Amino acid sequence: MPPQKSQGDGKVLYSYEVKREGGEDVIYINYLGAPYVPNLEDSGEVMERTVNVLVENPNVSRVIFVQQKNYNYDFKETNFLLEIAHFYVYLVNQERILSRERLVFGQEQFFSQRYNEVFSFVSLIKRDPIAAYFELKKIIFQARLYFEKLGDAYRADQANYLGLLEKVMSFMGKMKIIQEALPHMEGYRKGDREIYNKLFNPDVIPNFTFTRLMTDLPDKAEIVDQYKVFIDEHDVSLVTILRRKDESKLIYHITPPENVLGEEHNVLLNLARGVLIEHQPKAEEFTDTERTRQVFFNVAKDLLQDLAQNKGMRLNYSELNQLATILVRHTIGFGLIEVLLQDKKLQDISLNAPVSMTPIFVRHQDYDECLTNIIPSQEDVDSWAAKFRLISGRPLDEANPILDTQLEIGKIRARIAIIQRPLSPDGLAYAIRRHREEPWTLPLFVQNKMINPLSAGILSFMIDGSRTLLIAGTRSSGKTSLLGSLMLEIIPKYRIIVIEDTMELPVESLRKLNYDILRMKVRSALLKTTTEVSAEDGIRTSLRLGDSSLIIGEVRSVEAQALYEAMRVGALANVVAGTIHGASPYGVFDRVVNDLKVPATSFKATDIIAVANPIKTPDGLHSWKRLVQISEVRKHWQKDPLEEKGFVDLMKYNVEKDELEPTEDLMNGDSEIIKDIASNVKGWAGNWDAVWDNILLRAEMKKTLVDISSRRKNPEILEAGFSTASNHAFHRISDEARKEIGLPLKEKVFPEWQKWLNEEIKKRRL
Repeated sequence: MPPQKSQGDGKVLYSYEVKREGGEDVIYINYLGAPYVPNLEDSGEVMERTVNVLVENPNVSRVIFVQQKNYNYDFKETNFLLEIAHFYVYLVNQERILSRERLVFGQEQFFSQRYNEVFSFVSLIKRDPIAAYFELKKIIFQARLYFEKLGDAYRADQANYLGLLEKVMSFMGKMKIIQEALPHMEGYRKGDREIYNKLFNPDVIPNFTFTRLMTDLPDKAEIVDQYKVFIDEHDVSLVTILRRKDESKLIYHITPPENVLGEEHNVLLNLARGVLIEHQPKAEEFTDTERTRQVFFNVAKDLLQDLAQNKGMRLNYSELNQLATILVRHTIGFGLIEVLLQDKKLQDISLNAPVSMTPIFVRHQDYDECLTNIIPSQEDVDSWAAKFRLISGRPLDEANPILDTQLEIGKIRARIAIIQRPLSPDGLAYAIRRHREEPWTLPLFVQNKMINPLSAGILSFMIDGSRTLLIAGTRSSGKTSLLGSLMLEIIPKYRIIVIEDTMELPVESLRKLNYDILRMKVRSALLKTTTEVSAEDGIRTSLRLGDSSLIIGEVRSVEAQALYEAMRVGALANVVAGTIHGASPYGVFDRVVNDLKVPATSFKATDIIAVANPIKTPDGLHSWKRLVQISEVRKHWQKDPLEEKGFVDLMKYNVEKDELEPTEDLMNGDSEIIKDIASNVKGWAGNWDAVWDNILLRAEMKKTLVDISSRRKNPEILEAGFSTASNHAFHRISDEARKEIGLPLKEKVFPEWQKWLNEEIKKRRL
């Protein structure tokens, strides 16, 4: 049956439709209702029909067969077919190879035989080009034999015919499909299509989604690692890490449950999606995404149950939950992005424009940058952008081509950055930063070697001493995670006000741990016109909300002036902490004073600068996040803290030992900030040994938690809930020791804390 252009709803069998997607033309050929699964590899009829369509549409980049599943042939595979279409048009229309004047040159008696020979070759080109290639070779071989037998009167005519055939063979031999097939042609038999399985390998996409996923493992790749990711037993994906020879970037191959469903379940999901997709969500539905997802999940279960009964299918409890989860993911959810976010080992996910032509890239905690087997579709990417606009309440258009927001699905949290035209000339692009489901803690950082126990003890001491801290570092250095862990060191009885433009800090987790915490969401530094309040006004407002610790998600812009103003006038009696981009203490000073226009003397309100930076291996293939410096800012300098020794390092990173080491200044007790904290505490003023004893006590506690967690193989001991309980026990025991002996000395506090620890572990059965 010849291909037909789609009329109306495009449901006519073999009808086709060309769509413009992400800068490329994609042709959809309808095979719904066909009695077979369409594929180019096994069916000459399908190949011929596709080439006929491409003759009329020579500018397409991809071909998709639409059935219960969609079969996507990529640019390279489509190019094979386009070359066949061009070759066919060239022979028939330009060369007019079947015409009398091209086949005979005066000797009319040869026409019938030659026409039949060439016709058999031409009729094979579109349905089996490799068979056509062998057919042409056979015709040329026979024509040469015949030439030798002919008399002189007929030789000129036969030579012209041979010249035509060899010209066609010359063109055909240069075709990419023939060149790719040459290594596999040994032992070829006419009609055998096995060779096409090596040339064509479509991406099979469930037709309730548009995003392509390469299901087969890549050729000539060795498996490095394999593990499962899941939220619950109904939603399990298989991750395979592969390495190709001569490629530094590994392949992250994921197989989600939707890609291993049976045919009946695929049909069911497609029907259900068609019903649910008619729902037009209102903006308010996205303000509480968790509730909306639960409502849709329940609706999806009922709908799938009804559709299954109508089709005479039985779904058990597990199947129903699995299908409902997939349906929610591909309707109001974020498709395969959600599946990637389930993997706790992923840190960053990047979608580069043009999205429909570029695979997703990820950063893996063990294997660094990886290439995935997922190529998102323009429809899905546009749909996600619309949802993020609704969730954030922020614009994303040509006037505002940047959107900073966050995504929360259950315990999964991620920061989302989106850009579009005109900033991104190739269309939408995404950068997604996955946050840890539970907050980072100082013991967790000790376990991961980002810090050591002594640096954890110093940071904990600074938090209790109500100092002002800035966590500095480059992008992806762990600044925000470290700031979140320091929030857990604040005693829960103190109020915390958090100011962020993109909600990244673990406020919800702290709230569940009974912290007195208030979050303020302010305008993104990149937005100029919006109803949101600026960060500067947010900081000034926080000063009117009572005595509290102030945490700034990131010091980015002019709000730095308001922050230092507040710190200078002593309006903040508790901890003030935030993150800022800068690779060193002087880099922070330079950014705050020269870029953000804070007066140089106001910078003295900063007490501590902790610098986090990635440390790379000599091969350049791996990097680890490390805290490389803890410095205090002294107050006696006038203009330049570097020249006037205003920065004093308390701890410095030793590359050889891969850990922070205390400096001579710290070991000699030459720290003005620590002395200043001690001066306000009875028993510590002028008593460096007692202060140092307290820092070592905190360090020993963090180390003990890590050791016990490792010994018992129980990571829960390092998590926020247990870490907060440990801090509370430490403060309680310290208070009791102070009342008893006047000072919370390590020799008194640590054994009592250890006793509490052992009892708590037994009580919690850890």
